[in-house]
Amino acid sequence: MDEQTNVTTDEAKTFTQDEVNSIVTKRLAQEKAKYEDYEAIKAKAAEYDKLEEANKSELQKASEKVAALEAQLDSMKRTEEIRAIREKVAEETKVPAKLLTADTEEACIEQATAIKAYATPGYPSVKDAGEITGATKADTRTQFADWATQAFS
Repeated sequence: MDEQTNVTTDEAKTFTQDEVNSIVTKRLAQEKAKYEDYEAIKAKAAEYDKLEEANKSELQKASEKVAALEAQLDSMKRTEEIRAIREKVAEETKVPAKLLTADTEEACIEQATAIKAYATPGYPSVKDAGEITGATKADTRTQFADWATQAFS
């Protein structure tokens, strides 16, 4: 063992200052040797943390891309569902699908009904020459008088 622990049964050994300094220096050298590679380990740990962060960033990027693609797919599915609803209602009601803007079948049916009601003329159609379709030929004044009588009575 070290000189420090040399003890006889009768008396304790005394050390000079140089011996104490030597013992302390040896002890410090031993402790320093234990942590000699501390800086290398610290650098490796920092590099590992950096790589982990890079991998985490890659994982985050991939996760965000997946989420964006899922959102895009959901949006496309919803758009296709709405298109199919509008085409179905358009076919049933004979209203062009481009005029329907609702998202549900019930709302599209309501829109189609309103469009049909608006599109149905409440007065006879008049051509450029002022003739009423489906009516006998008469002058414009007579046609207007007939129309006014029907409309306001």
